[in-house]
Amino acid sequence: MINLDERYHDYLSGQKTLRIDGSQEKLTGYGYHCDGNDITGYYVTTKTHRLLYNLQEQFIKMEPIRQVAKV
Repeated sequence: MINLDERYHDYLSGQKTLRIDGSQEKLTGYGYHCDGNDITGYYVTTKTHRLLYNLQEQFIKMEPIRQVAKV
């Protein structure tokens, strides 16, 4: 199993950032995702994107996160 705490702790504390489409993004969270029976991979979340990876650490897809407008 991939140790996400070991891999991404420095990103959560603000010491490192991810470069996505040319801009620096702070990490806001990470975790595992499953298909209902087994863990199939993990995700990394920033303010604007969610990046999905499989258990072989291969990038699967990037999903935009919609922000709620403050009125």
